[in-house]
This record gives sequence, structure tokens and C-alpha cells, in this order.
Amino acid sequence: MAAKFYKPKNDRDNNMAGSVLLYGKHAVTSALENKKRIVQKVWCVPEMTAELQGAANRGGHNAALIKATERKEIDKMLPPDAVHQGVAAAVKPLEGIAIEELCDKAEGLEKCQVLVLDQVTDPQNVGAIVRSCAAFGALALVMQDKNAPAESGAMVKASAGTFEFLPICRVTNLSRAIEKLKKAGFWVVGMDGYAKTTIDKMNKNGKIAVVMGSEGKGMRRLVEESCDETVKLKMDERVESLNVSTAAAIALYEVAKG
Repeated sequence: MAAKFYKPKNDRDNNMAGSVLLYGKHAVTSALENKKRIVQKVWCVPEMTAELQGAANRGGHNAALIKATERKEIDKMLPPDAVHQGVAAAVKPLEGIAIEELCDKAEGLEKCQVLVLDQVTDPQNVGAIVRSCAAFGALALVMQDKNAPAESGAMVKASAGTFEFLPICRVTNLSRAIEKLKKAGFWVVGMDGYAKTTIDKMNKNGKIAVVMGSEGKGMRRLVEESCDETVKLKMDERVESLNVSTAAAIALYEVAKG
């Protein structure tokens, strides 16, 4: 699903031009509870008003931003297949962190993990990966500025609310970012279906950066060459591959359990 942005209807709404349209109960509630999120306007069916006002109060947002709206009006704002559950919100995209900040966060930690995506382009896959990163304690998700989807309603909804608290680091050059992670003490592991070693056999101690390539093409050559080693998932040889978000979840679990 392509990203959809808020389109101002009048001069009063012009300051919301280009904002991201979030939808779905978990996505909007989590955004309202996030003190770092700039929430500009919320539309919801009347029966959800009180619940969302409570979330706004917890996040320090003005409850007056929440407007009771008929469901059919919310339908008009969003893509036809958006499951919005009677709620949508115009928000400013979250600020990410720089690779240097990520390396600083890892300083002093004996064990931690980050996930690096190389040209994974489907917003819902990225959202599901964000959820797995949060579930298994990753410090952050790293991906390129280019050839990676921008924050969108589909991505945030697929993350089931976890998008609000997982740091995302967008970089210009992925190979250079990997080199910086190495200098910060990370062992960089690329996921490759043709690798000789399975991930359950690798050393999982210390700081680990797991690199996932796009489905089909996998990692690009320069990115793979930047890795310290490549491993694969242990699975039935009759299965060629898994969806990238499923593979990422398994890899993160394997690394986290040690």
C-alpha cells in the first residue's frame, strides 16, 4: 500500500500538508501516548473519543485535537483497503537517530543487537520487522534513506504500536554505516540462504548487527562484503525462503536468546 499524506482542505489546515496519516486503534493510541510525536489532528468515531482523549492526556497532547467524525468521512481520507477501526490521525514523521547516536547507545553494553535492512521496500514488511525488533530488544533498526519506504500509515499499523518507541536510523550509505558499527564493536552477520553456517551455530555473545537483504535479490554485493560472516536459518531444505519479516523475527529471536 502506498503512503498517503494529509491533503489540506483550507488555509487553516496548511500547516498539516505533508503530514503522515496514521490509522488503526493501536497506531493512533500509541502516537497519542508518545510525548515525542507531534500530533496535529485526530478523527474518530464518537464512541472512541473518551479513550483517545485519555491517551492524549497520558502523552501530553491537547485532547481538543480529537474530533468526533462519521466513519464514512474517515473512509474518504484513507486508501480503500485501510482497516482503520474508526480512527485516523495526521502526525509529523518521527525523527530518527544518527548512526553515531546508535553507536553511542551501544557503548558500554556487553551484549546488544541491531537489525540492518538492505533495500527492503514493502512498508508492511518493514512495519512487521519494527514489531519484531521491539519484541526481541533490538537497540534500533538501520536502513537507507533511498530504496526504503518512508514512514506511512501502513507501516505504522503493521508495527502494532511499536513504531513509537523503536529508534530508526536512516543512512545515506549502508556499507559505511556497517563500518561504523564495526568500529563500535559490533560483529556484523549477513543473512544468506546459501551460507554454510546456520544462525543457531554462530557465536551470539557481544554486540551483533544482523543484516537482511530484500526478498529474491538478497544483500547487495558491497553490503555482503562488509559483513564479518554470513549465516542462514536452519529449516527444511524443501523450503526455498521465508518472507523477510518472518526471517527477521526468527533471526532476532535466535540472537536474543544467546
